[in-house]
Amino acid sequence: MGLDMYANTTNRRISSPVDFKGRDSDPLIHQWRKHPNLHGWMEELYRRKGGKQQFNCTTVQLTSDDVDSLERAIETGALPETVGFFFGVTDGTEKDDDLEFIAKARAALADGLTVYYHSWW
Repeated sequence: MGLDMYANTTNRRISSPVDFKGRDSDPLIHQWRKHPNLHGWMEELYRRKGGKQQFNCTTVQLTSDDVDSLERAIETGALPETVGFFFGVTDGTEKDDDLEFIAKARAALADGLTVYYHSWW
């Protein structure tokens, strides 16, 4: 048990930046395990975009501006400290992996795909 986190892409047009249905066939571009501070950042993004549900098993779209903002937060150590049952602890060793995701997300967006995040805990 624990926090499992995923980034996928789709070429489908989505109707809302949050709470849309991902598909099992949507290509996975990155995954994390027990990185709660990144999850907390994604939840803040979800709320800013109008999300109201419990942030579990739901989706949030990432735009180019969102990816740029996330990169700044990663580079400056500004991911929000986040705790939760079975979430684990962000320990600072995740930076290179997070930046690898940033590169993948930018490439997908440049190819005209929609990038989105979802999690399960």
